[in-house]
Amino acid sequence: MADKKVIFVAFAIEDERIRDMIKGQSLSNATPFEYIDMSVKEAYESDWKNKVKTRILRSHGVLAIVTKSSLTSTGQKWEIQCAQELGVPVKGIWAYKEDRTSLPGVSTMVWSWPNIGNWIDSL
Repeated sequence: MADKKVIFVAFAIEDERIRDMIKGQSLSNATPFEYIDMSVKEAYESDWKNKVKTRILRSHGVLAIVTKSSLTSTGQKWEIQCAQELGVPVKGIWAYKEDRTSLPGVSTMVWSWPNIGNWIDSL
């Protein structure tokens, strides 16, 4: 890997544990990728869309954690739409083997560390 990539992780709040696993994995020396997590840790009280938009603009890409919860997560949907409108690459990963939820306009891949690393390296 050449340079550290800035990645915004879009996820439904119900999938926060998955986001934490991805962040933890990225800290391992053996992981084939590195990134700076730009995801929102806590909901903003006000003006959250402008704050999130700024984070997305500073990112090389948006990694969307895709689960059935994504279908009803208005925040995650907005983050993905914002990235698409700004021209920031979006890639989905399925968080669970048995859940192959499809999000309109989001290319989604099987979660594997090589898949995530290859996508990040391609940015």
